[in-house]
Formats: sequence, C-alpha cells, structure tokens
Amino acid sequence: MPMPSDTLHTHAPTETEPEIQEPRLWRADCWTARVIKNEDDDGWAVAMTKRGESEPALVGPWTMGRDKKNPKPLDKSAFSTLVKTASEVLRRHEQQLHAQLHQSVTVNTAAARITVTLDIVPDDEHPSAELGAFDAAGAALARVRVPASFKLSAASAAVWIENEFRRPA
Repeated sequence: MPMPSDTLHTHAPTETEPEIQEPRLWRADCWTARVIKNEDDDGWAVAMTKRGESEPALVGPWTMGRDKKNPKPLDKSAFSTLVKTASEVLRRHEQQLHAQLHQSVTVNTAAARITVTLDIVPDDEHPSAELGAFDAAGAALARVRVPASFKLSAASAAVWIENEFRRPA
C-alpha cells in the first residue's frame, strides 16, 4: 500500500492523555487510530499506533464515506475491530521473532532422546547465540556459545552430540 501523506510518525499517547473520539482520530485503551489521506490516490487509510510506540503497528485502507470523497468517521465498533487486528499483528510479529531467536530440535540417539536448543541474542554490533542440550527430563547436558549465524537442524544437532558437545567449528 502506498504511504499516506499525513505523517505516521506521531507521538504516542501517554497514560495521562485523555480518550479522544473524533471522526478521524480515536484514542482509547492504549491505542490511537488516525485516519489519513493516501497520497497516491483519492482513498484513505487508518494507522493504528500503540501507546509508547513511534511507528504504527498497522496501516490499512479505510472506507470512504457516503459522499465518496471523505473518509467514513471512526466509531466505537470500528475502533474495537482495529484494536483487535493491530493487537493480532503485534502478537504474530512477536511469535515470529521468538521463533527466529529460539529454536529447538529433538534427536534420538542410541542412548537417549536429546533436545538441542539455539537461543540467539540479537545485537547490532555483536550478536551471539547459545547452543544447549537437554535430556528427556529437561536437565542440561551441555551449553556452548556459537555464532548467531549457526544453523540449527536435526543434522547439525546430531553432529554436535556425536562430537561430545564440543563447540562446532
């Protein structure tokens, strides 16, 4: 979707800011909905920003009003739907990030079933990761630091186990 012409970098509401219920601006429940003009066409968009955030969690198309020129005014029902949608977008983003940073595979060896985990610590300058091995009861068998670029798979985990949990090269 093309970027709307109104700024999306709005200051986030603070806890002390009052609720607002205007046709193009609605603030409640730690969310702000702002109806904005789409700069590339005659349409409108709505940006949902969570309190404390400088960027919107969701920007999507907004319905035209009856005059086919102006946007439909925000109302309680629309705002509730937008809050639910924006919250879901944030939840999915958090789940995706967690899945990228915390991976695990289970390897069945002749002696035991071992779960190998990779926990990545993101950092712009010095990202790192820790490879861990756990028995079926969850007891730690080994932990080693690895590059954040380490690719965890059943095969790489099996090789690490076979090498007696020595740090992978």
